[in-house]
Amino acid sequence: MKIKSFWKFWAALALAALLGIALAGCGGESSKTNGNGGKSAETDALEAIKQRGKLIVGVKYDLNLFGLKNPETGEVEGFDIDIAKGLAKKILGDENKIELKEVTSKTRIPMLNNGEIDAIIATMTITEERKKEVDFSDVYFMAGQSLLVKKDSKINSVKDLKKGMTVLTAKGSTSAQNIRKAAPDVNVLEFENYAEAFTALRSGQGDALTTDNALLMGMAKQDPNYRVLDETFTEEPYGIAVRKGNTELLQVINEYLKEIRENGEYDRIYEKWIGKKPQE
Repeated sequence: MKIKSFWKFWAALALAALLGIALAGCGGESSKTNGNGGKSAETDALEAIKQRGKLIVGVKYDLNLFGLKNPETGEVEGFDIDIAKGLAKKILGDENKIELKEVTSKTRIPMLNNGEIDAIIATMTITEERKKEVDFSDVYFMAGQSLLVKKDSKINSVKDLKKGMTVLTAKGSTSAQNIRKAAPDVNVLEFENYAEAFTALRSGQGDALTTDNALLMGMAKQDPNYRVLDETFTEEPYGIAVRKGNTELLQVINEYLKEIRENGEYDRIYEKWIGKKPQE
């Protein structure tokens, strides 16, 4: 009896161990899945987009010329929006098979990495620090950081910013980091987005607003009492961001960017929103 009990004990222990391994395997598999058709977070999103039949892109809603929600139509319009629609057409054959979700400089990377959006097309500068969190496409727009000031302001260069002055910008942007380096003595006041920062500038809460010159041009177009300095003090190469490891999606994005440059579509979009494209 004792021998039988002994072998029963070891048989039960072995069975429990096998069950544990099987359950661990199941758990490991499920922990890698997400809402995109059960694909793992490490694998590419391209097939999931095709199965869903819709591309979900994070864009700005508050930047004239690049991504601005039209209060009359409720539609988001701008350079980035046209690029996003063209990408949807490239992937799904129809530019209307797209969902545009609002992002800010602060929220765009978290929204991408938690699976709310497939890509970011939102005036996002490619930096080495951001490359640790996301994968970037080739450059699709080259901007440079500058300042927006009142037309009669004596500020004509970043060097004119003095101690006691206040410069406004958006949270989570490279602009905030750059202005602290370029003008370490000024006060930097950060807002949730550039629309709030521009409203604050117009209400007298700061001496200047800083971000990329292309974005500032959109603000100056909204209010002719303000001007953009000719000087830029950084280079800001914009890229389309995807989750780390989404190599197939990234390849399609780069193919698309190459195609629209070669067939003239990029120049058409540029001139529609920004103006005559400078010679490269």
